[in-house]
Amino acid sequence: MSLRCRLPGPGVLSAALLLSVTSATAANAHVKWFCAFDVAGSPVGLAEVLCDSFEQLILVSLLALFVGALLERTILGEAMMRSLDRVTAWARENTELMFRAVCGAFFVSLWSLGGIILTPELTTTSTALPWFQLAIAAGFLWRATMPFSALGIVILFGIAVANYGVFHLADYPVFLGVAAYLALTGLQRSLFGIRPLDIVRYTAAVTLMWASVEKWAFPQWSFPLFIQHPEMTLGFDGAFFMKAAGAVEFALAFALLCTPLVRRVAAIMLAATFVSAIFEFGKVDAIGHSPIIVAMIAIAADDARVPLRVRQLAALPVGYGAALAAFIGLYYGAHSVLSAAGAL
Repeated sequence: MSLRCRLPGPGVLSAALLLSVTSATAANAHVKWFCAFDVAGSPVGLAEVLCDSFEQLILVSLLALFVGALLERTILGEAMMRSLDRVTAWARENTELMFRAVCGAFFVSLWSLGGIILTPELTTTSTALPWFQLAIAAGFLWRATMPFSALGIVILFGIAVANYGVFHLADYPVFLGVAAYLALTGLQRSLFGIRPLDIVRYTAAVTLMWASVEKWAFPQWSFPLFIQHPEMTLGFDGAFFMKAAGAVEFALAFALLCTPLVRRVAAIMLAATFVSAIFEFGKVDAIGHSPIIVAMIAIAADDARVPLRVRQLAALPVGYGAALAAFIGLYYGAHSVLSAAGAL
């Protein structure tokens, strides 16, 4: 067994997970915005990723999800839900306003900075795009024009795909979710019975699960950050730290698809870690992550109730395992096919 796959003790493993959730700012900053990266490079082999420490990390993550789901069926879980309802009342009543304000500020920032399509590493030399982004921002002033701004976001996403490829933009489906939310909210409609906020939730989960696999596949992208800020690894080996951070992020992302209390707590934890990263990485991180931060706040404030059934608890390990296998398989499979075709 290689050094990277040497099995940590249970106490160290649990500490790594806990500290990754509470303090791993490097793992929550988008590494492509701050470090050199090469999507066309060779990812870490699956045999190295799927080693003993990985299995333990996944099992601990699954256990945490299961305990959270069980808690939801108790008096304590119901009390937590009522407390969340009270604390997040303002955000729940003003969700649309939050999205419009934050997205408006986001696109004004892109217009001001110039040379950026949607995120810092998606650069452009176009002089017209910044003004297009300002027009998108202006559309958030009125509900009637929100669908046009949403269409503008989809157009920007399409331009980014044309310039950088589908694989690169697989990092950012949450933008399409936000666009769907804005369009449907502006039109006061749902999508075949699916609430606009649920579309954001689903796309945010997909975005973060994909990003988790990227942490396992290309942990070396973050190593320069650890050289500059060694305290970020909390004393752990950089490779193991990224593996643990990816496991935590995958679990929290999957939790967004779970029952109300579990997903609300996960959204709070994700929002907290994204915000904490801003203090380390500054305004670039604040601007880039603002749409997903407001999405997490909205999900945390959502008071929709769905009765928890026993079969959902039984299906949790199967669903988690299936999601894990699907995202790892899709990431590595797509990378292999596109790399062979020279499309990365």
